Amino acid sequence: MVDVTRTFTVQTAPDAVLDYLRDFARAEEWDPGTIRCDRLDDGPVRVGSTWRNVSKFLGSETELTYELTAAEADRLRFVGKNDTATSTDDIRVLPGEHQGTSSVTYHAHVEFHGAAKLAAPLAKIALEKLGTETEDNLVRILGGATT
Repeated sequence: MVDVTRTFTVQTAPDAVLDYLRDFARAEEWDPGTIRCDRLDDGPVRVGSTWRNVSKFLGSETELTYELTAAEADRLRFVGKNDTATSTDDIRVLPGEHQGTSSVTYHAHVEFHGAAKLAAPLAKIALEKLGTETEDNLVRILGGATT
């Protein structure tokens, strides 16, 4: 299992951050590993909504089906699954120190299954790099870091 956490501040209010991140199809914009992310169901995004995410990871394409499993006032949780891994993205968004800003904590937890468990040490290095790139992208998209 691999855990990666990033906490950063953006110049966007919490509700707007949560609204943006709620649609996981937008991962194409902020997740450097995502090649394609398509919504699988219709209607408003809600707990139970699903997406097919195709990513490039460690030189290979991988596909996971993600589900929004929690949508609270300050938190979103997406769980992606395939035969080799279960990936949980837990995103907490709280008011920042300054009005109109947000403190975002993005925690990715990946549990590998079967023989894929052997790749966990290498995956940790790759996921740490992706975590930094994801943070950079979200800061850029959501209005930049505050001082």
